[in-house]
Amino acid sequence: MRIAVVALGKIGLPLAVQFARQGHDVVGVDVSQQTVDLVNEGTEPFPGEAHLQEYLSELVPAGKLRATTDYGDAIPGADAVVLVVPLFVDEESRPDFGWMDAATRSLAKHLTPGTIVSYETTLPVGTTRGRWKPMLEEISGLKEGEDFHLIFSPERVLTGRVFQDLRRYPKLVGGLNEAGTQAGIALYQQLLEFDERPDLPRPNGVWDMGSAEAAEMAKLAETTYRDVNIGLANQFAVYADKVGIDVYRVIDACNSQPYSHIHRPGIAVGGHCIPVYPRLYLSTDPDATVVSTARWYNADMPEYAVSRVEEILGDLKGMKIAVLGASYRGGVKETAFSGVFATVDALVKRGAVVAVEDPMYADEELEAFGWSPYHIGDQVDVVIVQADHRDYTTLTPADFPGITLLFDGRGITDASLWTGVPRLTIGGGR
Repeated sequence: MRIAVVALGKIGLPLAVQFARQGHDVVGVDVSQQTVDLVNEGTEPFPGEAHLQEYLSELVPAGKLRATTDYGDAIPGADAVVLVVPLFVDEESRPDFGWMDAATRSLAKHLTPGTIVSYETTLPVGTTRGRWKPMLEEISGLKEGEDFHLIFSPERVLTGRVFQDLRRYPKLVGGLNEAGTQAGIALYQQLLEFDERPDLPRPNGVWDMGSAEAAEMAKLAETTYRDVNIGLANQFAVYADKVGIDVYRVIDACNSQPYSHIHRPGIAVGGHCIPVYPRLYLSTDPDATVVSTARWYNADMPEYAVSRVEEILGDLKGMKIAVLGASYRGGVKETAFSGVFATVDALVKRGAVVAVEDPMYADEELEAFGWSPYHIGDQVDVVIVQADHRDYTTLTPADFPGITLLFDGRGITDASLWTGVPRLTIGGGR
């Protein structure tokens, strides 16, 4: 088949590579000329995705994968078009469809009969039917269900391990009618391969969700569950701090039986998914108070962490405080909704002198965010661990001359190495 993939980001490019590895001819579309040039050179535009460079080096010279900025080059005659364009939320947590609208309009101008259009970007329930169908039909002059099929099939992968996750997790497909759903199922059965999963209630593979709305909700529900679960863990941890209990022992005890799956507390919930998708869910279900409360609680954890430091040390004005970790999670060079922003803001508000360290970022990159870089070994009063980078597991007081307090917001440091220097965690454990 001839497949077009719209948006060659950290999900879209690995998807394009996956489809090409299955023997299909793939054209990627991206607004960035730099990204297009790098792909056409067989060079990964971003580091950290397992096997991506290896596969690009095979597929691009073989002519199975190429990239362009021109929709008119990629879309006409395609058997399928897969969109993975980012969807953002604005300052009031409302979906911002700007980039997706632009991509959809450009796609629609060049859409030809016989194409399956699949949206993989996580969407509020009803968006595929209520927003994309009328937009595609009006601009293309074609009729969905007769001239082309429109489906929703959410990506369910994590950056850094996309190819592994594509094999491990069922592919969820929902159309606007039965014919569209079946066409989508047949499409993805040719694009993906799956590992055996005896733990699943039915065989791993492409799963029929019955409708686009069900597929949309499934992606929102699985991610919102994680946010709500973490919110509950954080609330337990805050209470444990008040009464002097090790919440990690409590959680481990609870999870020793099969009906409890409590997540771990932490200083922040970041990334493109967990902090965002509950807001997309709330955009169509504003009465979901459990979801909104958990989202508020998680967003407030950086402030809680800084307030704990303030309780112990008093006025933070003028103190030299290092925040370790700009990334939203360990081992990933990405700051999307990272807790570093709120943590730094809370410290600056109290008059602290703040610097940020991250082994994945150069000084110039940290400075571009407006932060002063911190280097391990420099004089400092307080250290706050914001990201669980592996480098931080072996840190000791000797790495921080003058340190009076370590606040480990991720429980990543080794408590046995911190004898003689106060070390705090969220929830009193680790």
